[in-house]
Amino acid sequence: MDKELIINSTPVEVEIALLENKKLAELHRQKTNSNFTVGDIFLGKTRKLIPGLNAAFIDIGYKKDAFLHYTDLGPKLRSLLKFTKGAMSGGMKEYRLDNFKIEPEIIKTGKIDQVLDKKDSILVQILKEPISTKGPRLSCEITIPGRYVVLTPFTNVVAVSKKVSNNDERKRLQRLVESIRPKNFGVIVRTAAEGKGVADIHEEILSLLAKWGQIHGQLHNAKAPKKLLSELDKTSSILRDILTENFNKINVNDKQLSENIKSYLKQIAPDKVGIVNYYGGKKPVFDHFGVTKQIKSSFGKTATMASGAYIVIEHTEAMHVIDVNSGHKISNSIDQESNAIAVNIESAAEIARQLRLRDIGGLIIIDFIDVKKQENKKLLYQKMREFMKKDRAQHTVLPLSKFGLMQITRQRVKPELNISTTEKCPTCKGTGKISPSILLTDKLEADLTTIINSIVPKKLSLEVHPYIYGYLKQGFPSQQMRWSWQHKQWIRLKQNSNLAIMDYHFYDEHDDEIRQ
Repeated sequence: MDKELIINSTPVEVEIALLENKKLAELHRQKTNSNFTVGDIFLGKTRKLIPGLNAAFIDIGYKKDAFLHYTDLGPKLRSLLKFTKGAMSGGMKEYRLDNFKIEPEIIKTGKIDQVLDKKDSILVQILKEPISTKGPRLSCEITIPGRYVVLTPFTNVVAVSKKVSNNDERKRLQRLVESIRPKNFGVIVRTAAEGKGVADIHEEILSLLAKWGQIHGQLHNAKAPKKLLSELDKTSSILRDILTENFNKINVNDKQLSENIKSYLKQIAPDKVGIVNYYGGKKPVFDHFGVTKQIKSSFGKTATMASGAYIVIEHTEAMHVIDVNSGHKISNSIDQESNAIAVNIESAAEIARQLRLRDIGGLIIIDFIDVKKQENKKLLYQKMREFMKKDRAQHTVLPLSKFGLMQITRQRVKPELNISTTEKCPTCKGTGKISPSILLTDKLEADLTTIINSIVPKKLSLEVHPYIYGYLKQGFPSQQMRWSWQHKQWIRLKQNSNLAIMDYHFYDEHDDEIRQ
């Protein structure tokens, strides 16, 4: 699978589009002045203990106090508090934990007021960005991520990613990391470490240890709230987490940013520096690489697939609901069950893409087209799990229920990406909305293909607004010519100034309208 990053940098934000086989899979946006990112580490101050919620509110400098639940304190809380106090007072001069005595773990069923005091200064890490009216959510289980490994202080556990499936490789990585792991630091081995030698992994562990040293140094005489360690910017963190051999191009419209990316790649993957390309064209970078059009067609209430089938995505306060519809999909097969499972599998792939693209989290309910056979229900469940494997967010997929509904839960760490695709209507001057004009030719072509494949009319004519008529006639070859070559039939164009600019009608040889 070919992967490509398109990066659009502006003075106020950076937009990053991940394309898989030229199809938009993820879209990330980061404000250049954003101060709160998942993974940032802060010295916070306990504002309030809420025994009823078994949680605390922590001041980290955000306008709303951050939320810290007992379950996110982690079993090593006492060791963390001891280290923090020692580093702040200057009593703990060494950032390495070779001589540090690990304190007893807190119990899972304990109470917040038994382990935390009001006004305590505490080391915390952002687990979720501020969403809606809520402040950030925090964790005390500090992790320092790298490309190959993640360093976790106050533990001695080595864990290997489940995505490393080869047992021999898992054992090799386990033994290798055990031999070079700093004392009282745990290590999580990431998928990217597969096949890597001891030198690469050891070098990264030392660099992550140096970051822990920076935190230790900044804690001395520090006053909460204070940011101690920033997560990488969005571009670098995406490269760190998803850069693989399949990446073949990174296109950036900002010269300085492209140089920064090259410098970062020299550290983590020197062989990939050559894939970074500075784009200096006149057209916006997203327009040039077709990202804008894909955004317009992928967001909104409805997403249509190549076959004509479509899904409808609705958002409620408690969950997202997705309905699968066959649309104008026509098959030569007379077997309704076969048609239903084909539409469902195509829709499952699109739903998995939409969840990543919009970063939809929480509970998702999918109403697939009913299938009767048990083997088809099992196949659909297996396919959905397979399509979701590319999703880096934690998720759970359940089999179809007896009502034919599928339930998915997906980790939510930041607000859902919501992009309005409607445009101001040129006729009513903004009192209503129209579909994106950039998609009109795609919609015309989809309807045209459906009509020709299903009805096979001897003569076909298309009536459009004069502006659209001129657009379809312009150039050589014109869009009208392309259609005639594609469908082996001349499509006669008629103009009607009484039509709204986005309206169109198809007519057969008897001038009877073909309704869909």
